[in-house]
Amino acid sequence: MRQSVILIFIGLFFSISTLYATSGKGHRIELTISSLSNQDVILGYYYNKRMYVSDTARTDSKGVAVFQKEEPLPGGLYFFYLPNGKYFDVLIADEQQFSIKTDTIDFIAGMKISGSKESQLFLEYQRFINDKQKEANRLREALNAAGGDAAKAESINAQIEEINKQVQAYWKNVESQHYGTFFASFIKSMQEPEQPNFDLPQGVQNADSLVQVKRYHFYRKHYFDNVDFTDERLLRTPFFTQKLETYFDRVIVQIPDTVTQASIEVIEKSRSNPEMFRYLVQFLFNRANESKIMGMDATMVALAEKYYLSGEAPWASEEFMKNLAERVRDIKPTLIGNLAHDLRMESINGEVFRLHEINAQVTVVVFYEPSCGHCKKELPKLYKTVFEPYRNKGVQVFAVYSMNDKNEWESFINEHELFDWINVYDPFHQTRFRNYYDIRSTPMIYVLDRHKKIAAKRLDTEQLPGFIDHLLSR
Repeated sequence: MRQSVILIFIGLFFSISTLYATSGKGHRIELTISSLSNQDVILGYYYNKRMYVSDTARTDSKGVAVFQKEEPLPGGLYFFYLPNGKYFDVLIADEQQFSIKTDTIDFIAGMKISGSKESQLFLEYQRFINDKQKEANRLREALNAAGGDAAKAESINAQIEEINKQVQAYWKNVESQHYGTFFASFIKSMQEPEQPNFDLPQGVQNADSLVQVKRYHFYRKHYFDNVDFTDERLLRTPFFTQKLETYFDRVIVQIPDTVTQASIEVIEKSRSNPEMFRYLVQFLFNRANESKIMGMDATMVALAEKYYLSGEAPWASEEFMKNLAERVRDIKPTLIGNLAHDLRMESINGEVFRLHEINAQVTVVVFYEPSCGHCKKELPKLYKTVFEPYRNKGVQVFAVYSMNDKNEWESFINEHELFDWINVYDPFHQTRFRNYYDIRSTPMIYVLDRHKKIAAKRLDTEQLPGFIDHLLSR
C-alpha cells in the first residue's frame, strides 16, 4: 500500500490525441470502493518520473465512480488517487472497458478486476511480488538475528536465493506465456541483463579484476537489451526515465564523446516510434544542455546538430530553432579540445600581443570587467593563488579587459598589482572576442594547453591549481 504523494499538475509535452490509439471505443473504467462514498477520486498516470492527472470522478452513495470518455487512454501504468492520500497502480493496455473493486484496507489483496486481461495479469504480478517481498523481509530479519551462527546464516541465504530464482522464473514465464502484450513488455523492461559466466585461462593474473572488467563491459553493452524502444507505453511508467538516468549517470563514463555516442545509440533504437523518438531526443538533449559537467556542451551541440538543426525535430518551434542555432554557433568555438581562437590585442602602452604567440606550457585566459563585483574578488585571487605559484612552472595569464575605459582599466591593474600578466584589450572592437569565447558574464576563464587548445573553461579560481597540476603532469 503506497503512502500519500504530491501530484504535479502541468501540461503534457504533446497532446494525448497524438498518441497512438489503443482502441476506437474510448474507455470506461468503473471503480468500486464501498467505504468511499460521495468523494472525488483521481485517475492519473506516470510520465518522466512524475505523476499527472488524467481525469477525476466522484463516487456515488455506494462507492462507485466511473471514468469514461470517447477517447481511449494511451497505454501505460495508471494510478487511482484517493482523498486519504493513498493510491494504487493499475496497468492499462488495449482493453479499456473494465471494472475494479477493492477496499481501503489492502488495495492489492482485496482487489478484483473484470474485463481486462492485462490489468488482471498485472494485479497477479503485484500480489506475487508483494508475497515474495514479505518472505524475503522475514528471512533478512532472521539473518540479522542469526548472529555468528554460520550454518544458520548459510541456510537463510539459500532460502533468499531460492526466492530470487522464483521471481526470475516468474518473469521468464510472463515473457513466454504473454509474449506481445504490454504487460510482458513492461515486466521484461524492468529486468537487468543476465550476466554470463566468464571463464578465464588458468594462471591469469588479477583474475577477479579481469572478471569485473568483463562484467562491466557486458553490462554496459547489454543494459537496454530488455527494453523495447518501439513501445511508447513504457514512457508512461515510473521506471523508464529512472532506467535512462541510471545508465547515463552511473553505467557509462562521464566523458562527452562517450555520452554523445551512447545518447545517439539509444535514440536510434526508437527510430520507428515517433513518440519514443521525440521523448528520447528531448530528454537526452535537455540532459546534456543542463549538465554541470565541464565539456558536456559538446554532447548538446552534437545532438542539436544531428536531430534539431538537421530538420528531424518537427515538434520544435521556429523560435526555439532560431535560438538553438545561435547558441550552437556561439558554443562551438569554445568546445573542449578545439584550438582557441587567436586574439591580437593591445596592452596599455600600445604594444601588440597575440594569444597564439605566448610561449607557455599552460595559458590561462581571463575576460573581466573592473566594475564587476565578482571580478574584484576573483582577479586578485587568481594572481596570488594561481599565477604566482605557477609562473615558474610555465604558466602565463592572458588577461583581457572587456571594456573601453582605459583609465578604469589602468587603475584596476595598479590597485591589484597585476603587473606581470599579459594585460590586453581591444580598443577598436576588431577581434570579436565575445563571439569567439562566448562571453556572457565575467569573469570568464579558459585554460589552454601548450598547443593553445582549450583544455578547460568556466572554472572557479579554486579549481585551477588542481587542474593545472594535472595538465602539467601530462
